[in-house]
Amino acid sequence: MRFFDSHAHLTDQSFATEVADVLERAAREGVDSIACIASDPIDARAALDLARSSTRPRLWATVGVHPHIAGIWSAEALAELERLAAAAEVVAIGETGLDFHYDNAPRREQIEAFRAQIELAERLSLPVVVHSRQADDETAEIIREHAGRVLGVLHCFSGGPGLLAAGLETDWYVSFSGIVSFKSFADEAAVRSVPLERLLIETDSPYLAPVPMRGRRNEPSFVTHVAARVAEIRGEAVGRIAEATHENACRFYRIPG
Repeated sequence: MRFFDSHAHLTDQSFATEVADVLERAAREGVDSIACIASDPIDARAALDLARSSTRPRLWATVGVHPHIAGIWSAEALAELERLAAAAEVVAIGETGLDFHYDNAPRREQIEAFRAQIELAERLSLPVVVHSRQADDETAEIIREHAGRVLGVLHCFSGGPGLLAAGLETDWYVSFSGIVSFKSFADEAAVRSVPLERLLIETDSPYLAPVPMRGRRNEPSFVTHVAARVAEIRGEAVGRIAEATHENACRFYRIPG
């Protein structure tokens, strides 16, 4: 089996001294591709450098400003993201979106930065990686505004049926993380309702380590546990989930499979 971790933060400081070891463990578990997700322009440059330096697993980068730090959004930030996005290793804009749970940035600034990054993705013909937490209605509204003009993924999905419907109606992808393995997870219906061809899996490393790795720093090799739990919920073989989500991630990020 081969796996594609569609969302990992390998530039996080918790990986600083052992990226090579983390990637080696991932490769041993059959993870042959990882999307290295950026949270700000500095992080995006680091993700791009990392993507250029690794051949096994294959690494790809995104460029974006996370809603937690939407207050840094500016014309200069936009220009830097657009410059970085010209690199062949950059496969998406994000992660961007809305987080009204923590409200680390004013909601108005989050919405402004989110809209601008979706417009950038549309202009550059790149997909967009979207974070949404306790902002279902606002996220769904913006998704529908750009229906048919930009492709996206609802990453680490934990929203309600309204947001899920908005994503599926507009042919977006939906990605599930280790949250699906938690005892507190209570939305198996959402996992089952996503069409197989729109399904992605991720670790969101270094966060949200899945069972049986709870309490440890998460890393891409653990995406196998996410696949196993998604397969169990859907009543499908792990190999089928692994292969389908690998193919889907390649299609979403427009990477030759």
